[in-house]
Amino acid sequence: MSYRNILLARADGVGTLTLNRPEKLNAFAGEMRREVADALDELERDDSVRVVVITGAGRAFCAGADVAYMAELVEKHDTTAMAALVEAGRRVVMTIRRSAKPVIGAINGVAAGGGANLALACDVRIASDRAVIAQSFNRIGLHPDWGGTYFLPRLVGPAKSLELMWDALPVDANECLRLGLVNRVVPHELLAETVSTYASTLAAKPALSISLTKRAVYQSLDHSLPEMLDYELDAQLQCFKSRDAAEGIRAFVAKRAPVFGV
Repeated sequence: MSYRNILLARADGVGTLTLNRPEKLNAFAGEMRREVADALDELERDDSVRVVVITGAGRAFCAGADVAYMAELVEKHDTTAMAALVEAGRRVVMTIRRSAKPVIGAINGVAAGGGANLALACDVRIASDRAVIAQSFNRIGLHPDWGGTYFLPRLVGPAKSLELMWDALPVDANECLRLGLVNRVVPHELLAETVSTYASTLAAKPALSISLTKRAVYQSLDHSLPEMLDYELDAQLQCFKSRDAAEGIRAFVAKRAPVFGV
């Protein structure tokens, strides 16, 4: 499938989706949201892809919505088109959350508005020291979307979430790390290498174990301890019956490195 506003690459078990409107700081406009969702679906169906990376071209991750486009909608009073923009975001973040594969956000610069919440939807975030995250919605009179009211309180708590959303100010990379919005911060020139190494490491791990662990962590947010113990039993038995578990256990006993996924 070909795309106008994004780039899609695959190598060594890693699929990389790059938002590609650098002249507009990768702001979403027109069909771009649909392209992102379609590309994520494509990577999910590709068995050769075991890990997904999302990043941006140029100096931004994603500046959120293209405000010039939204200005046109305001003038037309086009609430139908506005609703479609928000619903497209729903599809993207739900695809990430439901994916059986780890999704890594490589935050290379500004992540604002919907772009901030696209970053927060990723399972793990690695940020350049030039990155900033901004819940900038109320600066133009709008409400957080793309799952921000779900993801942010679970990362930083309700009070800090309200502060960040009400202030609508950019948070620099080191403060993002302190708050737990990102997993690590690296020098900008090392971001691509760091993300590639981490993604390749995950891609070499047993896919079923990685996938079921992702599902378990997210299910635990809404389930009881007895329910999670039941899930763990089922997941453990699924893994136990897999080829990767047999390989991992035999390799451990033989004191050699396991080779998963063969």
